[in-house]
Amino acid sequence: MPVVRTSQEQALGGRSRGDATRERLLEAAVELLEEGGYSVATVAAIAARSGVATGALYRHFPSKAELFVEVFRTVAEGELEALYEASAVPGTVTDKLDAIVREYTGSAMERPQLSWALVYEPVDPLVDAERLAYRQTYREHLGGLLRLGIAEGELPDQDAELTAASLIGAISEALVGPLSPLGQERINEEQLADAVSSFCRRAIGA
Repeated sequence: MPVVRTSQEQALGGRSRGDATRERLLEAAVELLEEGGYSVATVAAIAARSGVATGALYRHFPSKAELFVEVFRTVAEGELEALYEASAVPGTVTDKLDAIVREYTGSAMERPQLSWALVYEPVDPLVDAERLAYRQTYREHLGGLLRLGIAEGELPDQDAELTAASLIGAISEALVGPLSPLGQERINEEQLADAVSSFCRRAIGA
């Protein structure tokens, strides 16, 4: 998953002091999640890593849950952008699906602790709601891609939305073992991407 991206104000060179502090807090939260998950990313640790007082954190984020909602939202937006770019590759719908699967699995395996924390680790209901929104957007994009394949005669007729939801569930489940900080499962990343991609192709009837 990508790092927290800079804000539009920063890109334009008009970042305020408050914006800079907010960005440091988000970056610190991502770093700590990547190092040890939510148990390590405490409010005190985030504030200390950012070089601000705990009270300053609460001026930007009313609660720890709302801070992590923003963290998830920012990282997920970057991930969705990468998936959209992957699906823009020339070729068939199957080629595009393959590119999406490889982008997702490769990105997750590149930063396993962060991916585990953001996707699998138990979280506050506010953060879980963001997870569901992300999965819905991801599902809608995949569903649109599958409908295109059906309309063009590349794929057999099927419920595109249901198939898309099933694919996302299967991909997520396939990554549980390789990403888990508690498990001992180790797998070659290229073999993992090949296996997941092969399953997805069979699942859509390619």
